[in-house]
Amino acid sequence: MVIGVVTARLHLPESQSLKDKRHVIRSLKDRALSRMNVSVAEVGDQDKWQVAEMAFVTVGANSEIVQSRIADISKFVRADPRYVLLDLRTEMI
Repeated sequence: MVIGVVTARLHLPESQSLKDKRHVIRSLKDRALSRMNVSVAEVGDQDKWQVAEMAFVTVGANSEIVQSRIADISKFVRADPRYVLLDLRTEMI
């Protein structure tokens, strides 16, 4: 069993409140779940309304499958114009 973790730090320049931030984050989580079937959580900066830290986790039988999913997650996170990607880290366990 191999576990892949992608951690993304995002800047939401259009967000003017925590409610605005939650709307974007909820949309991101829902789309990630439906398209890639990965676990998603906001793991940092929960009290800041223009910054978010998200973690995406996937599990697979071998490293090739997990690496492919990590690449898909990375492309997915980079594609959304509602935020600016500040940092993206990947890890395999």
